[in-house]
Amino acid sequence: MSIRFHHFTFAVASLYVAVILIGAHDLECTGIIFSGISCVALTALSYLLTHGITFVGAAPLRSMVSFATIATTTALVLKNRSANESLAEVKRERRNLARFFSPEIVKRLVQIDVPLTAARREKAAVLFADVVGFTALTSEKTPDEVIGFLRELLAMLGEAVFAHGGSIDKFLGDGLMAVFGPPLASDRDATNAARCAIRMHDCLAHWNVRHANNPSKLIRIAVGIHWGEVVQGDIGTDKRLEFTVVGDTVNIASRVEAYCRTLNATVLVTGDFIQSLIAEGSVDVANAFTSEGKHLLRGCRKPLHLYSLKVR
Repeated sequence: MSIRFHHFTFAVASLYVAVILIGAHDLECTGIIFSGISCVALTALSYLLTHGITFVGAAPLRSMVSFATIATTTALVLKNRSANESLAEVKRERRNLARFFSPEIVKRLVQIDVPLTAARREKAAVLFADVVGFTALTSEKTPDEVIGFLRELLAMLGEAVFAHGGSIDKFLGDGLMAVFGPPLASDRDATNAARCAIRMHDCLAHWNVRHANNPSKLIRIAVGIHWGEVVQGDIGTDKRLEFTVVGDTVNIASRVEAYCRTLNATVLVTGDFIQSLIAEGSVDVANAFTSEGKHLLRGCRKPLHLYSLKVR
């Protein structure tokens, strides 16, 4: 009889362990803990119903082994759940970062402890890209056609940003704002921004060749770049925070992009940006731009020396 009960005790304990393991797939941590406590309580109740309050012989030892098995299983399940949740959080963070940063920057951000929420000042190249005449271009398209067009276009522009180590600060309807520098600066940020603009120009040319037989898809874009100090950090509300850069550099870059229409230029950059290219040793890249003289842009206190990308 004692041998049969010995096997029965461990069979019940094994059943309880199986219950905890099965519950690990569907229950939260509190549910797993409750299951473990319940299994211990049921094991104790089984002992009391069988042996009463006597603690002689091997029965108490077998019950203690059952208690230890259930407790160990519960602890391991909780540890495994915590590890899985941490892994899932890292994966979610990677996916979120990948929306705005290049794969290389994402890899470096998750490897080092760099709090993006910390506000700081830093030199950066800020790039704005926008479709010229977007309203007229899409006025006769269906909503699905407009969204499809934007997805294709912004994917093309975004790939150019990521290919040159830039970060997409935000999408702006029919365009985007990109930053070269924050959150991880390099000694080639201006050069990368210039090469990104040149690639956008080339991609636009290929786009128009590809859609030569469909005039409704022929487009022009305007790209403006300025170099200077920016303030980076999280802005917004507690419900929606956004990592971004702000400051005069951002405002001027936006004005330069808008001025592309006045000079009929696809890519327009400032004299400060050209100087940063030269300082980085990228004289050949700087020579790809030609002077357009000084111009007083809206919102600027003094004229800016502008350079346009040479027609190639």
